[in-house]
Amino acid sequence: MTAELTSELFGTPAHALSTAIEAREVSCVEVVTAHLDRIESLDTVYHAMSSVRPRDEALREARERDAQLARGERLGWMHGLPHAVKDLSDVRGLPTTSGFVKSGSAPIAAEDSLFVARLRDAGAVFVGKTNTPEFGLGSHTYNSLGPPTRNAVDPMFSAGGSSGGAAVAVALGMVPVADGSDFMGSLRNPPGWNHVLGLRPTIGRVPDLSDDLFSAAAGVDGPIARDSRDLALLLATMAGYDDRVPLSLTDDPRLLAPDLHPLRPPIRVGWLADLGGYLPMEAGILAVCEDALRRWVDADVEPTLLPTAEGYGGVDELWPAWLALRFLQVGGALAPLAGDRATWDRMKPEAQWEVEGYRRLTVDEVVQSSRVRSGLYRSFRSLFERFDVLALPTAQTWPFPVDLEWPRRVAGVQMNSYHRWMEVTALATMAGLPVLALPAGHGDLGLPIGLQLIGPARSEGRLLRIAAAAEHVGGLDGRPSLRLAD
Repeated sequence: MTAELTSELFGTPAHALSTAIEAREVSCVEVVTAHLDRIESLDTVYHAMSSVRPRDEALREARERDAQLARGERLGWMHGLPHAVKDLSDVRGLPTTSGFVKSGSAPIAAEDSLFVARLRDAGAVFVGKTNTPEFGLGSHTYNSLGPPTRNAVDPMFSAGGSSGGAAVAVALGMVPVADGSDFMGSLRNPPGWNHVLGLRPTIGRVPDLSDDLFSAAAGVDGPIARDSRDLALLLATMAGYDDRVPLSLTDDPRLLAPDLHPLRPPIRVGWLADLGGYLPMEAGILAVCEDALRRWVDADVEPTLLPTAEGYGGVDELWPAWLALRFLQVGGALAPLAGDRATWDRMKPEAQWEVEGYRRLTVDEVVQSSRVRSGLYRSFRSLFERFDVLALPTAQTWPFPVDLEWPRRVAGVQMNSYHRWMEVTALATMAGLPVLALPAGHGDLGLPIGLQLIGPARSEGRLLRIAAAAEHVGGLDGRPSLRLAD
């Protein structure tokens, strides 16, 4: 039997399940059944899933995967692995609610989203959709369609968002790996708050068939996993050039997932912390994250600041530039829906706020935002001459109570929007850079926080090797989630 294969299949890494299925040590039906049982036993508490496919349908597909193996046919490394897609993306034959349209009224997808088609081609068996806030807005996974998603470590607290359902499903073994999406930290805050790994890729790494082919979208799709190897495998499957998406990257995605040799020490880390006091942080977060970096015995950590650069004059320019980007892309996407009065009245205030911001946006604000973002990229680029990665926390607060909509104050500072408390994640988004989210540790209440490691453009391979290095030296403490949920 494969060394990593456990009797409780839901706790086995995806790559080990893949190897065991290929070797016929365990059947696809057994693996899918174990995860469906896990969903059934836990999701009434945690609400990570927005919908679950009928068991007989999923198991029928699993039996087909077993029959393919018996004929010597294997689709790919995900052959027979159960998978649930974040409910903002389409899965052929399943409803897409976007956290807004009731499942019975939601449109049934006729085609897979691009990355979903790639997972299907690799052999995944889709068992459902993971929960997301309304239209993916906000880093707290609640909507009007059902109960909020609860934190995998302590269900009295938020799971984060908007990939909260995906992070909790992975943390609790409901699925081996999961996809998520990230505009303002949604592949970073939920992993950080649920003690798993996430990776926001470089823009263009995971292409998307959007209406606008020539504007680089700030929102990207990416992987969530419990270890670096699974993270690399899922990213490599989702990634790759598609000639229908002219801005997609042409690098061979298979290069992202060879055997992950840890990055050679020392790893040079620039510690950005709270940007010299600009970002309010709850007590203990910086200390826990700094301690995590120091536990990496092969890391050379140096506090640093973002230098000014052509187009970027300092931290006071960040938030106005961010709002213009956010209003343009998020508010602009929602504006057509808001034209229907009944839809507008059902939208939560935060969605209406995005649309109203879009309608007020001026051309000058859009141009200035682009200039600041370009300058911010130059600022990061100068730091990468000295550092392999730049580090910040994944959030400015610890997980907050699940019945709170969003934090109105952080460290005594009033938050003037529903996402200002997540400004720590906006930097890498604006600069278009890849970011690895790693577990950092726990605070006094036992709640987790994570680290963002920002790399140069197209450096996902480096970030994955750093994740492997952190695992190798024991820099990632043990994951409590699977044990606590049992």
